[in-house]
Amino acid sequence: MTRFEAADNTLDLYQIWINLPAASKRVPAEFKMLWNEDIPVVDVGENARVKVIAGRFGDAAAPAPPLNSWASNPDADVTILLIQLDPGATVTLPATGRPDTNRVLYVHGEGAAATVDGAEVGDGWGFAQTAPGELTITTAERPATVLVLQGAPIGEPVAQRGPFVMNTEAEVAQAFADYRQTGFGGWPHATDAPVFPRDQGRFARHGDGRVEDPASRR
Repeated sequence: MTRFEAADNTLDLYQIWINLPAASKRVPAEFKMLWNEDIPVVDVGENARVKVIAGRFGDAAAPAPPLNSWASNPDADVTILLIQLDPGATVTLPATGRPDTNRVLYVHGEGAAATVDGAEVGDGWGFAQTAPGELTITTAERPATVLVLQGAPIGEPVAQRGPFVMNTEAEVAQAFADYRQTGFGGWPHATDAPVFPRDQGRFARHGDGRVEDPASRR
């Protein structure tokens, strides 16, 4: 990340939650870092780029997700794409892998507007695909960023409160109780808001103590 001393440091952040089926809600905790340099980027013509964060786009496949993620199930048809379109760009998304797959798009960018399946979608607005098939995204005079989220429905009841998503209210209550009792295994830092040295590069510390440093792979 570039840090500026005499200017604003702006950051666009997406927080995306993928639910789990009941059979996977109590599997051992796991996370995986998707380092930027490992995420494939597909050039579409000369004025559009598709970053493949989950699933596939054309011949490009995203890094493998955590083992028990809903995204690791091929039948789930999970795809996450981040598309950067210059003015006058066109990107066509292939049909989803299942007719019941949900696909939604979110457009952002100052003054941005994209035409999606004939509908104009402006900055901060979304589009939900309602019929199976390809989907064409175009821009006119301004660039736009388009986040694409798709996945097949799990088809189970949902009970949600705070950060917990379970199948029943009783399971949500139990999740809160587990958190209050153990903190899900304990917090490894001396403070609730640890701050690392400014000159420290990117790293990830996994639950088993392993430290992953993308710079060391070069």
